[in-house]
Amino acid sequence: MEENFPKEFEGLTPEQVQRSRTSNGENVLKLEKSGGFFHQLFDILQEPMILLLIAVVVIYISTGNYNEALFMGFALLIVLSISIYQDNRSKSALKALQQLTAPRVQVIREGKLLGIAAKEVVVGDFCTVREGESIAADGTLRFSTDFTVDESLLTGESFSVSKDAFSEDNRVLSGTVVLSGYAVYEVTSVGDGTKLGQIGASITSIEKEKSPLQIQISKFVRSMAVIGVAVFAVVWGVSYYNTNDLVESLLAGLTLAMSILPEEIPVAFTTFMALGAWKLLRQGIVIKRASLVETLGSTTILCTDKTGTITQNRMELKKIFRAKSSRHFKRSDFDDPELNEIIWNSLLASEPVAFDTMEMDIHSISKQQGLYEKRSAWALFHEYPLEGKPPMMTHVWKTPSGELIAAVKGAPEALLEHSYLALGERSRYQQVYEELASQGLRVLGVGTTRVLEGALPVTQQDITFEFLGFLAFEDPPKAFISDVFKELKQAGIVVKVITGDNELTTKAIAQKAGISEVNSCITGTELMELNPQELARAAKQHTLFTRMFPEAKLRIIQSLKEQGEIVAMIGDGVNDAPALRSAHIGVAMGHKGTEIAKQAASMVLSNDSLEGITEGVKAGRRIYSNLKKAIQYIISIHIPIVVVVSIPLILGWMYPHIFSPLHVIFLELVMGPTCSIVFENEPLEKRAMKEPPRPISETFFSRKELFRSVVQGAVIAGVLLVLYQYSINAEMEEDKLRSLIFSTLVLSNVFLSFVNRSSYHTIVETFSYKNPLLYGISIMVLGLLFSLLYFEPARSFFELGKLTVLELLQCTALAFISVAWLDLQKIIMRKVRKSA
Repeated sequence: MEENFPKEFEGLTPEQVQRSRTSNGENVLKLEKSGGFFHQLFDILQEPMILLLIAVVVIYISTGNYNEALFMGFALLIVLSISIYQDNRSKSALKALQQLTAPRVQVIREGKLLGIAAKEVVVGDFCTVREGESIAADGTLRFSTDFTVDESLLTGESFSVSKDAFSEDNRVLSGTVVLSGYAVYEVTSVGDGTKLGQIGASITSIEKEKSPLQIQISKFVRSMAVIGVAVFAVVWGVSYYNTNDLVESLLAGLTLAMSILPEEIPVAFTTFMALGAWKLLRQGIVIKRASLVETLGSTTILCTDKTGTITQNRMELKKIFRAKSSRHFKRSDFDDPELNEIIWNSLLASEPVAFDTMEMDIHSISKQQGLYEKRSAWALFHEYPLEGKPPMMTHVWKTPSGELIAAVKGAPEALLEHSYLALGERSRYQQVYEELASQGLRVLGVGTTRVLEGALPVTQQDITFEFLGFLAFEDPPKAFISDVFKELKQAGIVVKVITGDNELTTKAIAQKAGISEVNSCITGTELMELNPQELARAAKQHTLFTRMFPEAKLRIIQSLKEQGEIVAMIGDGVNDAPALRSAHIGVAMGHKGTEIAKQAASMVLSNDSLEGITEGVKAGRRIYSNLKKAIQYIISIHIPIVVVVSIPLILGWMYPHIFSPLHVIFLELVMGPTCSIVFENEPLEKRAMKEPPRPISETFFSRKELFRSVVQGAVIAGVLLVLYQYSINAEMEEDKLRSLIFSTLVLSNVFLSFVNRSSYHTIVETFSYKNPLLYGISIMVLGLLFSLLYFEPARSFFELGKLTVLELLQCTALAFISVAWLDLQKIIMRKVRKSA
């Protein structure tokens, strides 16, 4: 990027920047205000479990049970603290994501070009923008070349608007996107003072769409809340009928309602998604919406651009073919005067300020040849932008003698079609082009001609050029890219290449990158001629899509989505933006990606490494798998609590109130960290990336998964009920029986967390999984259990009896038996799969 700016573009000093910010404010839209701590606390206090705890505390106080009220109040503070901590942790992770996805701007200050955050722009700044970037603030154009902008965000009109410093409308508006060219604008309004800020209130009315998983979780929790209310009413009524004790009946009903409500599920979902996105952020993978993590693991097709994604985007000019002498020149021979004409015309056909990697190298070579300075005596007279299918671009220059020279560069097919060539010459040059392209080189044709000032054609396609030759650029595949595609293939993800380059170059690069089925190819023009049924077949059948343009890319993505595929699209240019926005997961490059691509994408690879895709898929599969484990655990462990609380009461067994709210809230405090912290920290299972993608419609609430959870919980509940009846028949006292049931349930909880680490591997096999939190929290839970059993004040408060070592070992054995059968089932199922 050139930094020799004219004197009038010197820019502001730090002191002027500060004065401007003080006078005109920051470049931030103040559309939403944070509610702060009390707003957060108010939201949490509306949670059903919190309301139940408050009700229990009030009942205990009203009946004079102050110790119980104090404990439940303490438990309420713990639950509130955990909720606030997890909420803040999630918000901090999401805030970090938002800061990284915030756009950056190039500004000129004190004669130097600086990259700053868009919010730091002030009135009076000179900002530079180029193709694919967004306008950071309202301003007035001071310089431009081939500059067009998309203002549809503000005007609703989707067509591009051409502007320059001397046009009647020379203003640029915040939030609009540069479609072509380069410009310098002076900022006149920032933040709420911009046109976007003035109409921005409407943006806050747009509701955030929930993911499928969020919707399912919300429905499930609402259903359980309704069931909890109904059961509460029934139990309260039955208990009051049997005892005629209003307070005891209320406590019995509230105890059961607390045991039914799975309030850990939405907490686990929020925690898993936010922390998953935060962990990806640490790997250089920016997820704009945390809920998107769940979709990553379901990706079935990855559509990727070629240049800058598969390749390094170096675009180094390696070879030149000169048509007049039919000679090939290597880079070491570029100083040959015979090449001056083609290098000179390729410079004229490039933007005066180079920002494309190919044009940058053309500028560099022309400087080495001493041709660059010559251009300053020529004046750019007219520009034909890069367009056409296939595309080309033409610049018309006025020479010092007054002649008009048109220089063109673009797709070889376009140049050969619009040049003075005999039939034999065209086929010969076509063969040369194909030979260069088959080497994996990006080939451009170059041409020139004289035109008359009063007879400039409307389009560049109406001009016939003298064909000068080909420029062949090398842009090799990125290192280790073949390993990435190999891993994606093992994970059942199909890779498709969608590029504007030609078929031969694309095939050569795809082969080097390790992509299979490179002979399956179709062009954008061919694709647009297909009817919907033919398009569906072509989108699934072909691997390489060449000479693509925005409409064709978008059509492929939409067709694949209509066929039930979960599509990820990687791109970095303006032409990729529609497809990026349409895909389930749009992925943009952080460094080399255009601003419009990053805005359209839902995921940004900050280090431009395609390995981020595999890491994203791994994270998506890990998080979904762990979330499923956590929710299965939650459902499984709630069932025995509900059964132990309800069955003795409903059937009129001896000691019907074996558990009080004190015992249930203790169990809730044990389950919360286990499901939302321990399971979230579980590593990716070894076989996860060798499994096909899960259907997006599949959820943990499928009959199979729900049945497994219910059976897990039912077996534990059955063991507890047998222990209950056995103890009653043995004429055991209530506090001793309560200790046996409570200890067995807590120990079952610990064993269940170990067994649920995998639906495939046994407990012994999962010991190699690194998750110190699991062992730490398990030890803490056991320590608390022993404290309740053997510390007299705690045992008395929880109305527990003292257990002998033998009795505790019996509880441990029963807890292990109630859970260990799951490992036996895993072994049997593995043998069945192998024999199938």
